[in-house]
Amino acid sequence: MSHMGYTYDTAATSLGVSRGTYADWIAGTSRTTGKPIKISKLVALACSAIAEGLHEWPSGNDGSLPVSLGA
Repeated sequence: MSHMGYTYDTAATSLGVSRGTYADWIAGTSRTTGKPIKISKLVALACSAIAEGLHEWPSGNDGSLPVSLGA
């Protein structure tokens, strides 16, 4: 995280979650239950995309996917 220039706050904001949720993911444990947390594939993909410097996926005004992904 820090090697990419992110703090807990900026990483949480980029992933659309609270700082506490992000801290739980990093710790691998829920701070409310003490139980282990497994990061979902969706979150893992989002983290990978951020690490690669990808930006938010473009969509149409109606929220649809772009018609063309070409250059």
